[in-house]
Amino acid sequence: MQLVKLGKKGQLSLPKAILQQAGISGETPLLVDATDDGAIVLRPAGVYPIEIYSDERIAAFLDEDRMTAEQMALLDSALKK
Repeated sequence: MQLVKLGKKGQLSLPKAILQQAGISGETPLLVDATDDGAIVLRPAGVYPIEIYSDERIAAFLDEDRMTAEQMALLDSALKK
């Protein structure tokens, strides 16, 4: 166990050995939580990029998903059974 000091703005630095032991490096985003007994728990956060789709990209998705005439005929045939 290592001693760290809380800074004036509530910030602290984690010792390099602790970061290495936890497999945390660089600017890894972390989730922080406090337990009922006062422990502070840090966990690496899964951060995934998001894409905001333009109208053109949405239209391309819809076009790719559109059923062909053959697929429609097969579906219609299956539904009539």
